[in-house]
Amino acid sequence: MLDKNGIAKRIAKEVKDGDYVNLGIGIPTLVANFVREDIEVEFQSENGVLGMGPFPFEGEEDADLINAGKQTITTLPGASFFDSATSFAMIRGKHVDLTILGAMEVSENGDIANWKIPGKMVKGMGGAMDLVASAENIIVAMMHTNRAGESKLLKKCSLPLTGVGCVKKIVTNLAVIEVTLKGFKLLERAPGVSVEAIKEATEGHLIIEGDIPEMDL
Repeated sequence: MLDKNGIAKRIAKEVKDGDYVNLGIGIPTLVANFVREDIEVEFQSENGVLGMGPFPFEGEEDADLINAGKQTITTLPGASFFDSATSFAMIRGKHVDLTILGAMEVSENGDIANWKIPGKMVKGMGGAMDLVASAENIIVAMMHTNRAGESKLLKKCSLPLTGVGCVKKIVTNLAVIEVTLKGFKLLERAPGVSVEAIKEATEGHLIIEGDIPEMDL
């Protein structure tokens, strides 16, 4: 089973040389720490930053450098800063190749719910709806089940949707799953996790073909 850093490390393998990538709040922000050093990637934040680096070490934080989640960040040589209008023009203009974000629920047809739980206070939907409507490739980083042990990979989302039929791949603490026209397809399993355990933790239709390999981290 993976922890949050393990999920981020596995997702980092999906990032390609030359990609422009937006990292959502939570687990996705950790992905920048694990990208291969032999490739060049531009990390974008919707509050107006292009060229983010890894998180700063303790004591080296600059309070003026933050991401959309208000976490302190570092920037790489050549980084640029701009207003939100320019940032969202970049997003809506489909100039972001890959979006990595968290979710509270994902349905077997690729719907995602990640912005609101009815009855609970939220700061706002942020840029998630623009991002899922615009990026060509959307990967979700999430825990496979909630704190009550209930599946978050569902036949149909119960929470208000952020986007419809947009998720391409999901990486959880248990598995790597592709969203297909026929449902969730199991690609890899986390170290020490059985196929049966993944099946039990997945409410939506799970496609299992052949031997499922363990993740190569």
